[in-house]
Formats: sequence, structure tokens, C-alpha cells
Amino acid sequence: MQILRDIPALRTALSRLRADGGRIALVPTMGALHDGHMALVMEARRQADHVVASIFVNPRQFGPNEDLAAYPRREASDSRMLADAGVAILWAPPIDVMYPPGFASNLSIWGVSEGLDGAARPGHFDGVATVVAKLFNQVAPDVALFGEKDFQQLAVIRRMVADLDMAISIVGVPTQRAEDGLALSSRNAYLTKQERKDALALPRALGEAARQIGRGVAVRDALEAAEALILGHGFASVDYVALCDAATLRPMDRLDRPARLLAAARIGGTRLIDNIALDPA
Repeated sequence: MQILRDIPALRTALSRLRADGGRIALVPTMGALHDGHMALVMEARRQADHVVASIFVNPRQFGPNEDLAAYPRREASDSRMLADAGVAILWAPPIDVMYPPGFASNLSIWGVSEGLDGAARPGHFDGVATVVAKLFNQVAPDVALFGEKDFQQLAVIRRMVADLDMAISIVGVPTQRAEDGLALSSRNAYLTKQERKDALALPRALGEAARQIGRGVAVRDALEAAEALILGHGFASVDYVALCDAATLRPMDRLDRPARLLAAARIGGTRLIDNIALDPA
């Protein structure tokens, strides 16, 4: 596996991979890799001939009071995991390559970015869209893979690709979970032992809300019960619990089409998100 940090070297390496007409898949990450990321890599290997993984902790998607400085950085162990998984290129640019002096562009995706995390973290999805657009321009992949745990992010990227006529197939990979049901996340490393146990209230609350909605309980009542369950099990605050259209992320007051049940809540100093799919069938 090649570890590359400048764009000319990246483009030279990519041209060699493409010489035989092979398809290239991109797995964008911020590092601190876990089994959820590796599931993306495994699916990327099924989708393409060569896999490029990127590691870049993107400052533009962190708010002023968020965890940019504390975000785990483990490039040495991450690179070993990627090499063992058959990744061809690790693209790990420094910040001055991604955002050189004078950088003045910002990409905003309206609609799907405006509620949920977009409301709780102003400017977050501008940072996501801007960095992902740059990665797409740098790597020019045939396919790019993202986890469904960050479902709103996936929706934003799909909208961007459609709106800007990017010839890239976007593949969402189902959320990977620990044996006890907690969604895998790099931020789980922040949790104390007790917080890790208490965090299970988040997926359990979503599961119970899904069962209630499926039994015909009013959506508003099911969401309020889910929020109460989360707050009753160690979480300090809930940013949202919402039932949204799976395509547009517009709020729904009844389950009459494919939907996502999404939540974000804070436990200790850590903000966790999760979601599950719901279908009226």
C-alpha cells in the first residue's frame, strides 16, 4: 500500500491503477478506524478493482466548541489495518494540501442538510460537502462508500453528486454494531466504562420507538417516549429524536413510506448519533 501526501504523487499513482481500465473505489475517513470503516473497505473491494482510502481530520466540519483537538489520530495503526485489508493507496494529505493559503470556497447543500445535525451543528455539512467534493476531484473514483450510521451525511453527499453531475456511484453501507447493539463510532473511545453501558439506551430507545410506531402508536408520542428513555439512562441532553422521509429527510407524522428514525444525544462529553430504517410494510 502506498501512503501519499501530495496531489501530483496521488495522480501519478492513480493513473497507474487505471492503466488497465480498473475501477477505483474511494473510502473517505477521518481515521481512528474500527470495524465499521473496515466494512466499507470490504464492500469497496467488491465494488471495484482498486481501493483508495483517505484519512483527513477535516477542521471545517467541526464547530468552535467541538472535539477537533481531541479527535483520535492513529495513522500508524490505521495504515496497518488498511494495508492488511488490501487497500492500494492511503491518501493522507496534510492540511495545507487540502486547504492551501488563500482557500476561499465553501459548498452548501440545501434541503437535506438543514434539520437534524444541520440544525444542531451549524456549518457542519458545508464542511463535509466541501471536503468530500475536494476528495472526489482529487481521486476521481468510480464509486465512493459511506456508512449509513451518518445517514444525513450520506443524504447530503448523494444530493451533491446528483446536483453537480458527478459521475460517481455512492454506496451506503449498513451501520456496523457491537455485539450489544451500540453503533460503532470513533467517538466511542471517549466513553467511560459506565457511559459505555449507559449509551445502549440510544439504540434501545430507537428500537422501542420503532416497535411502538409499528403498532400504531402516534409518532409524536413514540418520539417523546424515546427521548425520555434516553434522558433517563445517563444522557445529559437530546439534540433530536425524529422520524424522517428516507429520501428527503423531511419530518413525518405517520409511517406511510420508507423512513429513518434518527437520534442524537450527549452523554458525558460525547455526542452520539444513531438511526434505524422503518418501512410501512
